[in-house]
Amino acid sequence: MHPALPLDGFTIVSIEQAVAAPLATRTLADLGARVIKVERADGGDFAREYDHVVHGTGAHFVWLNRGKESLAIDLKTAEGRDAVHRLIAQSDVFIQNLAPGAAARLGFNAADLRANHPELIAVDLSGYGTGGPREQRKAYDMLVQAEAGLIGITGTPETPVKTGIPTSDIASGMYCAQAVLAALLRRVRTGQGATVEVSMLEATVEWMGYAMYSQMYSGRQPARMGLSHASIAPYDAYPTKDGQMLIGVQNDSGWRTLVTAVLEAPQLAEDPRFTTNVLRVKHRAECDTAVAAETARWSTVDLDERLAKAGIPAAQVKQVADVVADPQLRARDRWRTIGTEHATVDALLPPVTFADVEARMGDVPAFGAHTRALLEEAGLDADDLLNRGIAAESR
Repeated sequence: MHPALPLDGFTIVSIEQAVAAPLATRTLADLGARVIKVERADGGDFAREYDHVVHGTGAHFVWLNRGKESLAIDLKTAEGRDAVHRLIAQSDVFIQNLAPGAAARLGFNAADLRANHPELIAVDLSGYGTGGPREQRKAYDMLVQAEAGLIGITGTPETPVKTGIPTSDIASGMYCAQAVLAALLRRVRTGQGATVEVSMLEATVEWMGYAMYSQMYSGRQPARMGLSHASIAPYDAYPTKDGQMLIGVQNDSGWRTLVTAVLEAPQLAEDPRFTTNVLRVKHRAECDTAVAAETARWSTVDLDERLAKAGIPAAQVKQVADVVADPQLRARDRWRTIGTEHATVDALLPPVTFADVEARMGDVPAFGAHTRALLEEAGLDADDLLNRGIAAESR
């Protein structure tokens, strides 16, 4: 008998859009849950239209929505809301990340849902959480990164920048998935459902961790260091003959190994400015200059091999194309093929690997691909709702 995925048999209904909630539900779908994605009848999740780079489908949408069923329905109609309520009544989890207050206005308030379905796990994912002066503010990822202080510590001394990926969306999406798993585990033990709230701001501030504590107890704003590190040296990108290498030396013995065994510059090991990490940080500019003069003697490939052989933490600065072809991912067989509405595409297995069962890598649904079947499952007249424009399906 083939082993079951952890969430086989659980059903999730999600009124979701963009990144945060879709990432949470895709994570749960990979683990075996059935995920019913509720989309607007007039075009669906707007992430579908961010671009069309993946054979006509948006890159965000392909990344975030594999393995789901798409129900396209107008929640502004009583019939549309009734259809979703019927599906929620048969489900284990309900998730939503609509604008603040929108779910309640549509009749999907967590307290009301659980009054009729006490075993339900109802999750509200929002930008700033319920209450407080920013409750009603729009909460796009970049805005939350700014409010959480992340942009304030990211970039160079001259230029603050947001992260290259939607960090606040990802953080809150992962905490949302974690909360669902915890709530399901508690329900298995106690039979008790849950009302859960996840805030993008609070998820991101949690990730600020060491920087926040450093500021609170030193009174100093952590500096934007680019690729460098406020309390470690050498720790930066250093030139090679044909590129650059990131090198991060964590301790004094690592420093001595770097300059003697790797760079063949033993005089630096005895330089009184560099003998301890505290001194190297104090003389960071001179230390970086000295290291750069030595790394520039080697090609990137040769230096990479020497650093790895000596056990010095280092990495090449790769472009995304290099990551797609990364031999580590290929050697570990991390790529699979999934379907989209226009073509098959490569997709990366999720990072959690179970020894006895592989994640479910389902197809990315076309807009409204499952509308008819889901309406019929809810006991409704699918033809009537489709003909009246209350629901929509892919053609």
